[in-house]
Parts: sequence; C-alpha cells; structure tokens
Amino acid sequence: MNETSPGRVAVHWLNPDLESAARLLAARLNLPPYAEGDAADLLLQLGDDGLRLLATAEDAPGAVRVDFVEGALAHRRQYGGGAGQMVARAVGIRGSIRPRVLDATAGLGRDAFVLAALGCEVTLIERQPVIAALLADGLQRAREAGGEVAEIAGRMQLLEGDAIELMAAWSGAVPEVIHLDPMFPHRQKSALVKKEMRLFRPLAGDDLDAPQLLAAALALASHRVAVKRPRKAPIIEGPRPSAELTGQSSRYDIYGKRRLEAD
Repeated sequence: MNETSPGRVAVHWLNPDLESAARLLAARLNLPPYAEGDAADLLLQLGDDGLRLLATAEDAPGAVRVDFVEGALAHRRQYGGGAGQMVARAVGIRGSIRPRVLDATAGLGRDAFVLAALGCEVTLIERQPVIAALLADGLQRAREAGGEVAEIAGRMQLLEGDAIELMAAWSGAVPEVIHLDPMFPHRQKSALVKKEMRLFRPLAGDDLDAPQLLAAALALASHRVAVKRPRKAPIIEGPRPSAELTGQSSRYDIYGKRRLEAD
C-alpha cells in the first residue's frame, strides 16, 4: 500500500444544477463538498463535461479527466499502430488471438482502452476511489457517445477495490493475461513527470506492495502476466520474467505460463 498522505480533497460543482449530483458523489467517496474559501489540495470537479481532478497549488499542472471519445486516445485508436503497439505485443495479441485481459492497476484506463479497441475483453481494477470515479465517469460518457467508442467501452468492465484481494477471491472467467503497471517509487532528481502522475501520487502513492500484486497475478492468470516498468527500473521482487519488451522510456517484463492460442 502507499505511504503518501492523500492531502485534502473536496468535491466541487461547476454548475448550480449539478450540486445535488456532486453532493451525492461526495457522500459516496466520503469527501467534503467544497465551499469558497475552503482549504483543499485537490478538487474533484463535476461539470457539464463530466468529472475532472484539479490541484489548487499555483504551480500545479492542469486538470486531468478521462476522455475516451476525443483527444489523445481518439488519435491513438485511429493512428496508434494497432496490434504492433508494445502493450498489444506484451499481452500476446497477434493474428486472431485476443486474450481475455485483467488490468489490475487501471489508473486512467488508457492501456485497457487500447486493448479493448483491438478486440480484447478487459476487466479493470482501480483501488483509489477518486481515480476510480474519474475512470467510471469516462467509461459512462464513452458508452453514451454511441458508435465505435461505445462498442469499445462495452468490452471494458470496471471493478473498484484492492486488486490483491479481488484476485485472491476471483470468481467467474479466469483472465488469460493480467496487465500490471504499478506506480514506481518517486525519484526526487527525476525530470518532471506527466501531470497525471503529479496529481495522482498524493492520492495513490507508490505501490509498495508490488511483489504481492505480482504474486497474486501469477497465481490467477492462466497464460501470462505482463508488467509495465520504467525502462531502467529493476524487476519486481519475485520470480524472474521469461521475456522482455523494451521501448524508449518503458519496458514490459513478461511472465509466461503457457502459450496463447487462437480459439
């Protein structure tokens, strides 16, 4: 689990008509509603275009929201390289093979969306409630958008909770592949990280239980576990991976159990 203080998070509505919905969300997340003048490090803002997370510090990055319909993910869906993308190769997509995937560290759902866009059925787990709320909001808007995006979102199922516990008590169809992208411990001298990580680290901290997460994934997955890491990071404590895929800034450690075959 993380060892970082989550800071002060409040729920803020940007339209008076959304106050009731925002207060319900605040109660569900056990967060205070925001009033002008209140002290808050992060604002979970509900607007006409959905949820977004905003830091209040003067030097803070811009707001973060989950958007599967437009922007970077729409561009990646159309021009991102298809099955040649590293995440697709890491989970074993090739030819007609589309494994059933569990993304146990879902975050903003970007990797899961790519896999679902390529035809995989993907279950997502996110344990940080605020991040899970952002992800649920993005999925709901994608389903309401209709067309291809709604079809892709229909292949994505979100579970909120601790992935280690959920994997240990798993019922139903066993995932063929489990995708892990644990938060890597912060280095004070590193370059500025993406704005999402700057916002999320106070909420989620570092995944200090990554070895337990890997062990639970290896016990559940029927075919392989794919672990995303910074390119020069050490492997997660535990068994050594059986293969590795390396990109410019990240790599995948692959823990194979048996070969994926087409249905």
